Amino acid sequence: MDLRYTPEELAFRDEVRAFLKENLPEDVRQRLDNGEYGNKEDLVSWSRILNQKGWAVPHWPEKYGGTGWDPMRQYIFLEETQKWPAPQPLAFGVNMVGPVIYTFGSEAQKAQYLPRIANLDDWWCQGFSEPGAGSDLASLKTRAVRDGDHYIVNGQKTWTTLAQYADWIFCLVRTDTQVKKQEGISFLLIDMKTPGIEVRPIVTIDGGREVNEVFLTDVRVPIENLVGEENKGWDYAKFLLGNERTNIARVGMSKQRIARIRELAGKEMSSGRPLTEDSRFLEKLTAVEIELKALELTQLRVVVADAKRGNTGRPDPASSILKIKGSEIQQATTHLLMQVMGPHALPYHDHDIEGSNMPPIEPDYAAHAAPSYFNYRKVSIYGGSNEIQKNIIAKAVLGL
Repeated sequence: MDLRYTPEELAFRDEVRAFLKENLPEDVRQRLDNGEYGNKEDLVSWSRILNQKGWAVPHWPEKYGGTGWDPMRQYIFLEETQKWPAPQPLAFGVNMVGPVIYTFGSEAQKAQYLPRIANLDDWWCQGFSEPGAGSDLASLKTRAVRDGDHYIVNGQKTWTTLAQYADWIFCLVRTDTQVKKQEGISFLLIDMKTPGIEVRPIVTIDGGREVNEVFLTDVRVPIENLVGEENKGWDYAKFLLGNERTNIARVGMSKQRIARIRELAGKEMSSGRPLTEDSRFLEKLTAVEIELKALELTQLRVVVADAKRGNTGRPDPASSILKIKGSEIQQATTHLLMQVMGPHALPYHDHDIEGSNMPPIEPDYAAHAAPSYFNYRKVSIYGGSNEIQKNIIAKAVLGL
């Protein structure tokens, strides 16, 4: 298998870089490069710039707004936008519910939702996990009972990322309690403005408020908001999670972070010398770079295999490998960044507090090292914990 880039692919990479340089505001790029969390306004603005160019949903079919790029060009675009770095598309719409809708949804659903997802007119969130259903997602208890031309939904979802901004939530709900648990689940689209929905924030260890609890009490959902067939939601969820795990690899993001680590290590001193001259630190950094190169080659193999396989509507079990190794490398890079910052990573300052006149103790670039480190402990859990992914690999890849 030849994984070298063709001259045409290299030219396309240059085109993407030129577009990023010309269209992404420098202040947005700088905030992301410093490790700050992106904000809603930056993401909405950038998504609409991409949509105007026709690049907002590059992996979608052309008839729904996609680019028609082959998988290699899609990969190059993703890598370059992560390396720049640019705000990443809202995954819940672009990578999760969008592909589910255009693959399994009705024509009316495709017409209503897909253009608005591409332009980020609607902000979506994911209603899968529950207090008693995380890695064992099929144990979910949120019920949807048919009542004429509506479902009545009752239950609770948790760890719902960015639900505080959401216009819509896609939910797995139980519609049949008399069958095997995987066979009684349906996939519903629910308007977050519907009476009976309450969102409560969960403060995370880094001080952020990105995740939430969502309570649904007698929420009436029109039956036309059912995606596909009733009780087939588990199949759609597996399809969605396969897309999520592939994107969790984030090779470009890890490349950007390693470049940032090298840059900052040249500024930080150890025993009177730049940290870049510390052999032990360089040994650790090089080990992560080698792991990242192996992940990149693995992802390219998956990209090539997906191109040959075509869209079967079923996830490639190899996406579990990308999820495991990608999350481990992301965590390793945040750990290295903490080592670069040393004691500068210890103070915690909420620089967004209005009226605060306390000067930072640490350099500006150190302020987000510790919050990122703690926040990234989650990546080996969400999207299906790494332990679950190992079981998938054992069964579906190794045949054990």
